Amino acid sequence: MSEKIKMKNAIAEMDGDEMTRIMWDMIKRELITPYIDLKTEYYDLGLKHRDETDDAVTYAAAEATARLGVGVKCATITPNADRVAEYNLKKMWPSPNATIRAALGGTVFRAPIIAPGIRRYIPTWTKPIVIARHAYGDIYLNREMYVDENSKCELVKTDAAGNETRMTIHEFKNGGGVVQGIHNTDASISDFAIACFEYALSQGLDLWFATKDTISKTYDHRFKDLFAEIYKEKYEEKFRERGISYYYMLIDDAAARVIRSEGGFIWACKNYDGDVMSDLLGACYGCFSMMTSVLVSPRGAYEYEAAHGTVQRHYYKYLKGETTSTNSIATLYAWTGALRRRGTLDGTPDLVGWADRMEAAAMKTIADGVMTGDLYAASDAENKRIASTEEFIHEIKLRYES
Repeated sequence: MSEKIKMKNAIAEMDGDEMTRIMWDMIKRELITPYIDLKTEYYDLGLKHRDETDDAVTYAAAEATARLGVGVKCATITPNADRVAEYNLKKMWPSPNATIRAALGGTVFRAPIIAPGIRRYIPTWTKPIVIARHAYGDIYLNREMYVDENSKCELVKTDAAGNETRMTIHEFKNGGGVVQGIHNTDASISDFAIACFEYALSQGLDLWFATKDTISKTYDHRFKDLFAEIYKEKYEEKFRERGISYYYMLIDDAAARVIRSEGGFIWACKNYDGDVMSDLLGACYGCFSMMTSVLVSPRGAYEYEAAHGTVQRHYYKYLKGETTSTNSIATLYAWTGALRRRGTLDGTPDLVGWADRMEAAAMKTIADGVMTGDLYAASDAENKRIASTEEFIHEIKLRYES
């Protein structure tokens, strides 16, 4: 075997949970370390270790990603009450993704991996649609409570001089109910807008942005206004020179237009909208496990991960010694994306070349009819077969070396 590819600088590596943690190790052993002299700062974000460190490891991983400029993250568990009991946790720890996004700021860009022979449920989508998800605030940093009957809930603002402004939300006269408070900041919205405009320029893609400002005349309208101001001031001429366009529309109009489109653009969404639409698009392109995700910080840090979860059901089968057929493509693409970015920043073309060839080997494997069970169900190939989790990764390795 030829000499391993050298890395000039490390990346932050964040291990995760359940079946994706198993695949993480397989991918490193089979597809990365045989070819690359891998340099990482390792952080174990598995749920048990987060509990042992009182979640300090998550904050350390976020700091390392910011410092090194590139991070790669495995899927992790966000515990609910059942998980607290299952893992005997000290408390219901927050989402690691939300913690890292809050620390780094920026925007999450998610795009489908279009594989040969995989059926798209919307045939007109011949090009990828990139979802730009605002990665701060809204319901993900909310405060909420149950309200008893005969209670009144108010929105209260206290300024620096101690003056209060009050607005009644609702008077619960005929039974109890629920309330929540959400927020966002001008700084975060502006960073979101800048990241979207810059990414659109770098990719040469039109940018769509959608909210419901006709109903949310202050909250959503603030997003609309800041995007418009920043575009007019900094990006209108750049977009014209690049031959691309920026469009603002209502979220329901955008949903209808997306269905009729051929793809090939970036769709910027607020946090919750982006969470939902990225899953929807992943399924419509044939398989949600074929979705990439990258968090782009306004300070230049990139964090790559698969857009799917920890594949809990397959993990329980794995623990029983049963054969699994779990799709590792998006997790592999998290690694190729991170190492390609590292190679681009450091001027290491061999590292970029490894990423390109490894992705090509993965697509060749699927084109040859070797695939995991989820892809098999969405494939139009005549000669196809289901490979196990381990076999699929090994088949990619064989094609990389051929």
